[in-house]
Amino acid sequence: MEIITGALPSVITKLTDLATGEYNLQKGLKNDIKFLQEELMAMKGALEDISKVPPHQLPNGDDIWATNVRDLSYDIEDSIVEFMVQFDVRKLDNQHGLKDVIDRSLDWSMQLKIRHKIATEIKEIKSRVLEVHERHRRYEVNQGINKPITATVDPRLFCQYTKMTELVGIDEARDDLINTMMEGNEVPMQKAKIVSIVGFGGLGKTTLANAVYQKLRVQFDCWAFVPVSQTPDLKKIFKGLLYHLGKNYINDEALDEGWLIEVLRESLQEKRYFFVIDDIWDIEVWKVIKCALPHNDVGSMIITTTRNRDVAEQVGGAYQMKPLSLKNSQKLLYGRIFGNGYKDNNEDTDKQEDDLAEVSNQILMTIITIGSLLASKGANKMDWDEVYNSMGTGLHNNFDVGTMRKILLLSYYDLPSHLKTCLLYLSVFPEDFKIERDRLIWMWVAEDFIQCTREGKSLSEIGESYFNELINRSMIQLVNYEYDLDDTSPTNTVRRLSLQNWKVDHARIGGKTKKQKIRSVVVFSPLNPEPKLWTFGILRVLDLESCRLYKVHFCLKHLGKLTHLRYLGLRTTFIEHIPNEEIRKLRFLQTLDIRHTLTMIGNFSLAVYQLKHLRCLHIQNYGGVPRGISNLTSLEVLSIMLVGDSTTIIELGHLTELRVLKISLNSGYTVGLENSLVECLQKLKKINTVDIRGTDLLDRIGLLDAWQAPPHLRRIQLSKCWFSVRPDWMNPSHLRRLTFLAVSVLRLQQEDLAIIGRLPALRDLCLCVDYGLGIVVNGSLFPNLIRCKLLNFMPPVVFHQGAMPMLTDLEFTFDLRKTRRITGSIDSLEFGLENLRALQNIVVRFGDESDREHDTEEAMAVLRNAVEIHPNRPKLERDDRGLKHLYECESSFLDPPPLSF
Repeated sequence: MEIITGALPSVITKLTDLATGEYNLQKGLKNDIKFLQEELMAMKGALEDISKVPPHQLPNGDDIWATNVRDLSYDIEDSIVEFMVQFDVRKLDNQHGLKDVIDRSLDWSMQLKIRHKIATEIKEIKSRVLEVHERHRRYEVNQGINKPITATVDPRLFCQYTKMTELVGIDEARDDLINTMMEGNEVPMQKAKIVSIVGFGGLGKTTLANAVYQKLRVQFDCWAFVPVSQTPDLKKIFKGLLYHLGKNYINDEALDEGWLIEVLRESLQEKRYFFVIDDIWDIEVWKVIKCALPHNDVGSMIITTTRNRDVAEQVGGAYQMKPLSLKNSQKLLYGRIFGNGYKDNNEDTDKQEDDLAEVSNQILMTIITIGSLLASKGANKMDWDEVYNSMGTGLHNNFDVGTMRKILLLSYYDLPSHLKTCLLYLSVFPEDFKIERDRLIWMWVAEDFIQCTREGKSLSEIGESYFNELINRSMIQLVNYEYDLDDTSPTNTVRRLSLQNWKVDHARIGGKTKKQKIRSVVVFSPLNPEPKLWTFGILRVLDLESCRLYKVHFCLKHLGKLTHLRYLGLRTTFIEHIPNEEIRKLRFLQTLDIRHTLTMIGNFSLAVYQLKHLRCLHIQNYGGVPRGISNLTSLEVLSIMLVGDSTTIIELGHLTELRVLKISLNSGYTVGLENSLVECLQKLKKINTVDIRGTDLLDRIGLLDAWQAPPHLRRIQLSKCWFSVRPDWMNPSHLRRLTFLAVSVLRLQQEDLAIIGRLPALRDLCLCVDYGLGIVVNGSLFPNLIRCKLLNFMPPVVFHQGAMPMLTDLEFTFDLRKTRRITGSIDSLEFGLENLRALQNIVVRFGDESDREHDTEEAMAVLRNAVEIHPNRPKLERDDRGLKHLYECESSFLDPPPLSF
């Protein structure tokens, strides 16, 4: 896995630290460092230029030069970090009084040797940099500049000329988009409408836009379909629009953009036009195009397509592309295999489909890529198994696969270099592995992929913005780059190991891997790994999550030798003991995760509390957290299984860098506890996520009534911690960034729900009340809500037209006895579920275990009828857990799931 700019971003920053820090370097050496910084910054810019060019379009000289620079950057960083670690460790040892006067004299002499060594290495590095520069000059390496980035023929062009009859599922998608475009217009086609189709490359945005275009264009006075692309020619776009209006300026090069815009506006002023503006990458380009499209009142329509969600939302009317349904996927697959004559009700293939059902469902995951290949195979299960097991090999020369690859790579080469680096790191995870966002981000931090360049932002927050940008660019869903981690460069220098089968991978890497160069080891094998950890000299990331370590003691015996370690993941390893002295030596550790282990922090708390660089700590301790945690003043993320007393909570208030706090309370309710918790939260000025869970038998009422939440809060989850009433701060003008809200409120009124419903960024809601309240969700409420859980509202909530337009998942309670008492009848109830246009899943929970089965079946019949008339036919499930789980705002679908890659 070749990281785009190697270690250059980190090296440039560390050179500054080296020159300005307390390392007492010679003056001449500082001049050498300044020279290196300037040279390496130039090299970094050159590598970023090269990264914009497909490898097959690079001359060999460029490729070789780039590899040499990357290798050089890693060697430079290894030297600098080794010096810093040795210097800082000895400095810290002295501060802790671990040496007497004689030892300190010896240590001073040792520091002189360390400084002399780094001085020699920097001069050698300078010579190597000059050598690389000279080689660049001798062989005229042009660093990829001015190379064509995309193919001569845009592969998406074929989408506009494919017969609609050949496109499986296009009719459904087309009609759904047309309905979306017409929505909100009392008189169709009377108001101008903009819809922006968003989705990752190759999903079919252009195809769908073209299907709608072909269906509707004859209803308009004029129409046009124009591509934009990554490098748009605005003059060409405007001339293309004018050409469709009967004005031919194609060959007139003298016309400027301003004049063309004026002509377009004048020509379209009284016309009902329908334009498709395809493949927008930059919102600024759209703003210019929009200037040429007048806002008339005659019912014009515009469809845009983009891969970037941010662009789609700014254009307006974002429409998320949906993948093929299972039924249509099967139709496409069998159609490619059995020929154009295949029909859904083809009796001749029914038995074959039944025989192949098990393996075909797996193959459907990659249907477009392998459809053509299967067309040449017989309907034999062994042949199909062979194709599935060798999937990915033998497909490279297929025309469709090549076209798809070009489409996907357009998005990759458009990424800035820092996002390419973060994206490529995903290849250490197995295919289809579910990756937790925070785990990934803290790995990026440990690898120095993230540089703190934004005032007031932590590294984890910058990492989260990188993560979100990859999502908005539709990159995370399609990562499948073919990097072999065991042999990624001409020199066989492995820097990151992904061990997915311990016995096989260990045998493969044992002989040729230079373990002194390895920076990351991520193990996915469930078996007991037996690595000689101390041989990985500069290891920064060690992730053993889900490995079986509960009987392994020697595995971590030499952990302290990994003095460079930044990330240690031991989650779900059930390890019983972590050596106290070994933890203490990990002075630069940033992330420690020991959730779901048999290790209690009390056994090594003093060692952990000395780790001043620790930023992310996940622990569990059923006996309470020992005192001293307030020493970890750099912590940004803290999750603790149980907090036992007010003293510990007071200590948490000293962690002023905290962004995320997740705690469970285990002591009885006291005024002191309430005051301590509120006082603690008030001190955490940077907090954006609060997750507090009570574990006592009695719920805590009014525990946080006095808390004043900060305006930048993004997530609140309180379980068994009740507000007496809705807090005043829980309103749309204060919580403009809140996306996740899971709370219980003793007394909630209709107007309170209306206020919560106007929270502008809310995506997930779990709301529980103490007693029945009849409410109506009006059309203007919860405009961006995706998942909703409503507990103990009575009678069942009614949804009006336009309510929760983006809601996909709904869960609610249904108390049958109270419903009969209030409404008199169950079969006459109307929920208005048909008004939730995006609804896909419904879970109903009956409130009392004593409800008669006849009554519950009657209620389920009413709900099934509502599902039947719903345009989406959402999935309906019954939850029989009853009252004992009634007040738990911890629904599984409300917890952000890991993403699959």
